[in-house]
Amino acid sequence: MGRWNSTSVTDFILTGLTDSAETQLVLSALFLLIYLITVLENAGMILIIRLDPQLHTTMYFFLTHLSFLDLSYSNVITPKTLHNLLTSTKSISFLGCFTQMFFFVVFVAAECLLLSSMAYDRYVAICNPLHYPVIMSTRLCSALLAGSYVIGFVDSTVNVVFMSRLHFCKSNVIQHFFCDTSPILALSCSDTFEVELILYICGGSNLVLSFIIISLSYLSILSTILKINSTAGKQKAFSTCASHLLGFTIFYSTMIFTYLKPKTSYSLGRDQVASVFYTIVIPMLNPLIYSLRNKEVKSAAVRVLQKREGSRKLK
Repeated sequence: MGRWNSTSVTDFILTGLTDSAETQLVLSALFLLIYLITVLENAGMILIIRLDPQLHTTMYFFLTHLSFLDLSYSNVITPKTLHNLLTSTKSISFLGCFTQMFFFVVFVAAECLLLSSMAYDRYVAICNPLHYPVIMSTRLCSALLAGSYVIGFVDSTVNVVFMSRLHFCKSNVIQHFFCDTSPILALSCSDTFEVELILYICGGSNLVLSFIIISLSYLSILSTILKINSTAGKQKAFSTCASHLLGFTIFYSTMIFTYLKPKTSYSLGRDQVASVFYTIVIPMLNPLIYSLRNKEVKSAAVRVLQKREGSRKLK
């Protein structure tokens, strides 16, 4: 990052989502509501799983970290977006912009790999149930989780280091509501071909590898479910992975649409809508998709509340 001083840009201006004051007010109220729900849902999910021993299983171990990642990248994006919507100051420093990008990419890349780990977990649970406790050992789960974070960190570091070495001498106005790769690349007056190629290799390999693992896992799961004779057995097997499949579909469809395309095809309107969805809306939806409609989580929440109420009465 030593060449930051070679650029004439010291800060950036985030144009946001709209110029209309009325629309900004409506969006700020909506995003604030979504953000508060996101924090309550994900923090509550982590707390319930931690406090209830019956949820100390592999699936909920991964769900805990999924909630942490959703909460983390929501905190990286949403507060700054709300600040820009509610104030006339829309600037962000050069360092602040790349710091935001760094942590956002870390958490999103880690979530991609975590979702593939969750798919593998469901594959083992359904296709090799007798060997599940042996295969999905504590050591393997910890390794999969650590690998997700490490690869996310490396991916993000490569992104930030190479992009920060570009020259920004044309404009400092980012046509977006946060510091994302595509709109920043569009501002550079350098030749961005090599940087784009590196970013596509790093980010694309992450997305594609995760996509392949998840797809193969679910093809095997589907094949196994179809071999089950009883309808009740099929429904039970499918219910254990339906939530993850839905969450994976929503997350990856928006991510692939946004990132696996060249800079020249960047569209302000389409990309902003997709970005709002995966940065602000999906972190709110994931607890609903994965856990809050789950009977085990509901029962655990009741047990935690009853235990707390019992402790209060004893005092």
